[in-house]
Amino acid sequence: MTQNGHITLVTGGARSGKSVLAERLIGRHPGRPIYIATAEPRDGEMSERIVQHQSRRGETWDLHEEPRALARALRATDGQGPRLVDCLTLWLANCEGSADFGALAATLRQQCCPVVIVTNELGQGIVPDNALARRFRDDHGRMNQIVAELAHEVWMSVSGQPLRLKPGRDPIDEPI
Repeated sequence: MTQNGHITLVTGGARSGKSVLAERLIGRHPGRPIYIATAEPRDGEMSERIVQHQSRRGETWDLHEEPRALARALRATDGQGPRLVDCLTLWLANCEGSADFGALAATLRQQCCPVVIVTNELGQGIVPDNALARRFRDDHGRMNQIVAELAHEVWMSVSGQPLRLKPGRDPIDEPI
C-alpha cells in the first residue's frame, strides 16, 4: 500500500512490539525511510535502548533527531521519503507541558510523504497519585485521540501481535 500523505498511528504498551510493527509498516512505502527520533540519551539505560533500535534498523534508514520541534522536523523531511516518528510519548515528555497538538495535527494534514507514528497507550492502569502525572496521562490521551482521528490507519501492538483498529471491519454506525 502506498499513498501520499498517508498517516499511520501505532500504539501499544511498553515493550509491546510497537516500534517493530511501525518499521514493518513503513516498509510498505517506497523510498529510503527516515527515522525521526524524539528520544534523548539522558542516561545509560536510554542510551542502550537507542543503540538497540539503531542496530535493529541497520544502515538502510536516514536519521533525523528532533526531541521537541516535531512539526518542524516533519516539514523539513517531507518530500524526502516515508518517515517513522518514534515516539510521541517521549516528544510530549520532552516538551514539558508546551506541546502544541494543533500545530502537530495541522502539519500532519499537510504531509505529502507517508508518516508512521509510534505512541504509547497510557491510562489503562491505576490513576497516578499526583497531579503532574495525571495531567501528563490526560494530555497524552488527548494527543493520541487527535492523531488517531486524522490518521488513515491505527494499529495496536499487544504482546508483539498487530491489531488493526482503523479502518475497522465494521463501521461503528452499522448495527451489530
